[in-house]
Amino acid sequence: MNTVMLLVALCVVCGFWNIVTSLMIYSNLQKRGRPVSFIWLRVLAPKYASEYKDITRTETGKIGPLFYHWIISINLALVFAIIATIAGL
Repeated sequence: MNTVMLLVALCVVCGFWNIVTSLMIYSNLQKRGRPVSFIWLRVLAPKYASEYKDITRTETGKIGPLFYHWIISINLALVFAIIATIAGL
């Protein structure tokens, strides 16, 4: 397997990780009675992640773990996509 394909595969895995984390944040906010829209989830995911961060910090004094999963997964997907693009040139 060449390097570019490996990087693309890692990018896809991080993308799925981000989608699952976004759905978990959506579910968490919905259980707390916050107004969330499943249809606009991909567009409003940053807003929902920020709301989740604020709510968990207020309740426990710490930021909830889903926020970190969301940030890390989206940033890793971006980094792997950029590296794959550069490596493919």
